[in-house]
Amino acid sequence: MDRPNKPSAISPSGTGPQPSVHSEQGRVIASLPTGDSVEVLLYGATVISWKANGRENIWVSDAAKLDGSKPVRGGVPIVFPCFGPPPKNHATSALPQHGFARNSTWVYLGKSSSESGKLASGGDDSVKLDFGLTSSELSEDAKKAWGYDFSLVYSVTLARDGLQTMLNVQNKGDKALEFQMLLHTYFRIDDISKVAINGLGSATYIDKVLNATEHQQSTPSLQITGEVDRVYSAIKQDTTSITQDGKPRLDVTRDGISDSVVWNPWIEKAKSMGDFEPKDGYKKMVCVEVGAVDGWTKLEAGETFEGGMVVKSHA
Repeated sequence: MDRPNKPSAISPSGTGPQPSVHSEQGRVIASLPTGDSVEVLLYGATVISWKANGRENIWVSDAAKLDGSKPVRGGVPIVFPCFGPPPKNHATSALPQHGFARNSTWVYLGKSSSESGKLASGGDDSVKLDFGLTSSELSEDAKKAWGYDFSLVYSVTLARDGLQTMLNVQNKGDKALEFQMLLHTYFRIDDISKVAINGLGSATYIDKVLNATEHQQSTPSLQITGEVDRVYSAIKQDTTSITQDGKPRLDVTRDGISDSVVWNPWIEKAKSMGDFEPKDGYKKMVCVEVGAVDGWTKLEAGETFEGGMVVKSHA
């Protein structure tokens, strides 16, 4: 599908030092000759680690369950087909909060490689990991709650200093379906008091901390000084950047979608979540989540949607 302002894909190659990929204990781990790596749990196809230049970019709670007993607190949980508690009188109304993708076991479909930037070692390389989830693989409860015939393919591409995560949704049934999707990314940062989120100036957002009222951001950057839970929609600028001490830290570029959520639980909310540890962990994380959550995306029978993000890590 054609998309305007599509960011350059992070893509694989066949020469020079090659990436390594292996599976163990319900997870898939890929690494590059540079040492950059990504780790994905099959449960929820949840990215739980992404290292670039020796630095971990993803925050995961010390109390997160990684055994498939509940969705992971941290990492990059996939929200689908509903964002937040589903509305009454909607096809998703019988589903749990954030849907079923993050607490279903996905199938590892394999790896591929394509061309990316030149590595210091003299080779070109990156690696793409594909994960699948179809209606036939859902739990009986989820099938009953959302009886559509669909196929999801989630592609995680690791390249030097970059990570691309794309969700492809295909309606394989004979009736239209509606969905929302979000990549609920927890980024690891050094000190929340020194962080700014840029690229959201003039954007309209729903503030969930202020009774879901609508506002327009009046400043070019957002500093986190308390609990933040904002849903920005129809953002004109493709890239939202996280700076630390005024220096670029992470660039998050939306691809095929135009909404983003910014979330930090702060003190009281962090204390209230049993699986959020350490309790002062809010100082070391911020969520910048790309998605399509303003209203519903409708797919007619046979139609396909694709959306996601490209993240660049600055040393």
